[in-house]
Parts: sequence; structure tokens; C-alpha cells
Amino acid sequence: MFESIDQLQAALLARHYVAERSLATAAFLGLKLRKPLFLEGEAGVGKTEVAKMVAQLLDTPLIRLQCYEGLDANAALYEWNYALQTLHLRLLEASGASREEMEASLFTRRFLQARPLLQALEAGAASATGATGSAPVLLIDEIDRADEEFEALLLELLSDFQITIPELGTITAKEPPVVVITSNRTREVHDALKRRCLYYWIEYPTFQKELQIVQEKAPHLAPMLARQMTAFIQELRGMELFKAPGIAETLDWTAALVALDQQALTLSVVQDTIGVILKYQDDIAMLSQGTLQSVLERARLRAEAAG
Repeated sequence: MFESIDQLQAALLARHYVAERSLATAAFLGLKLRKPLFLEGEAGVGKTEVAKMVAQLLDTPLIRLQCYEGLDANAALYEWNYALQTLHLRLLEASGASREEMEASLFTRRFLQARPLLQALEAGAASATGATGSAPVLLIDEIDRADEEFEALLLELLSDFQITIPELGTITAKEPPVVVITSNRTREVHDALKRRCLYYWIEYPTFQKELQIVQEKAPHLAPMLARQMTAFIQELRGMELFKAPGIAETLDWTAALVALDQQALTLSVVQDTIGVILKYQDDIAMLSQGTLQSVLERARLRAEAAG
């Protein structure tokens, strides 16, 4: 466990994740207080990456639950393996077992298929007995995509780190998992869930922070190109686009320009690779050649000033 916020921030940077002190503080308190960390912000600003980095730093498994509309207990918590149960009953019938014996052996742990939430609790129980390493990081990703009913399933888990299975009883994690919940805020998440968490909003990065991220991820990128492309992305975010590019798109564009062996940003390169950073045709169509040229000129001036 980390002894200070500075230590955690430095450890994240060593893994090439650039985090403001405020974000490092939220993550540090989440670890220290064993409170879930609720990260909200636009898509592509690095929310999911926080959970991945924490799992790497703690050297523990990352268990990910990707949320979607219609997500229910069977997919998130557990479900019974009905095919195996049916086979088991047939074998018992063939052996002449009584009805009571068959019923008693039907709903046992061997027939229960654990899904991400139950996996995280059971991994914590194994950790407490020394069977494995530290408790896992549980990532509940894009919870705003799930239905409101799903949030109710999480309340018991986040309050007491336990779930109740009617046929088996209550399963409690002796060592609670580290929980990170993310939301792109396509809808509001209920207050009852947020109250159980530490909250942090991740903004789009400033020019200097985004430039540092690019340089951390691609240290051999030409310095002028790094400044130009970062400035270009920053200029795009100031426009009225349906979906502004996030850090994920910045890093994808960085990889694309490295693959094309570019040393400076030109209009032709921007036109050829615009689909890497903009994912909606309406946004691309809005950027005529003249508009792109204007954005590129402003980006070059900003890059030169930053150099």
C-alpha cells in the first residue's frame, strides 16, 4: 500500500499515467479508506485506465464488469449451471438416489457459475486466507449504460461487500476488493450509489498535461510534431463537434503518425488520418479543407509558442 499521495502519483507516472494531484488524492483515499472510487467524465479521458494502473501497481488481478443496457444478476453476479445440474440429476437417478438426496445436492457451490461481482468477493475471501495475493481490483465500467435497476444490485455489495444467494446464503469478502466505477454521464447515476463512493470528475487535459501524456507514451516522437498534434487536438475540442476527441484518440493518432514516420503535421496528413480522431461523419464533414487549414495554422502557432 502507498504511504503518501506523492508516492502514488510518482508510481502512476512511472507507468506512464499522468495524473493530477487531485486525482492521485482521490485514488489514494479510495485505497486507504477502502471506499469505491466513482470516476465520471467524457469518454476517452482515461477513467478505465485508472483501474488498470491501480491493479498493476498493487500487482493484483483486474476483474472487469462491462455494463450495458439490460445487464442483470445472471450476467453480473452469478447463475446456476442448469445443464450440469440436469446431468447430475440423471446420474443420481440412475444410481437410485432418493428425492431428498437429489434435492440436497442440486444447489451447491459446484453448480454455481460466478460472474464478475461474485468473483471479486470470492477472490477477496481467498486473499484473506492466503490462497492468493492481494484482493483484486473490481472495475464496474460505464455504469451509466446499465439500467437503474442494476444499481440496486450494487448497493449491498458496496455497503458490506457481500451478496446473498437464496439457495446458499450470504457470501462476504473478508478482504474487500478495490472498486473503481466509471460513468460517461449519458444519464445520472442515483445518489444512493454515489453516496457509497468517493467521487472525481476527470476533465479533458490541458495542453501541457496532454503534451506530457503524448511524450510519456511516445518518447521518440519528434518534439515539434508532439506539440503540433497536441495543439491541433486542443483546437478541435474548442469547436462544436458532436464528439470531441478524447485522450484515447490522441494516443491513437500519435501511434498512427509514428507508423507513418511523420516529423511535422501537414494538411495532407491531417486529411488522411482524420478518421483516427473523429468518429462521426457529421464532424468530419463539418471540417472543410479551409477549416482544417485554419485549425492547423492555429495549432502551429500554439506549438511554436510552447516550444
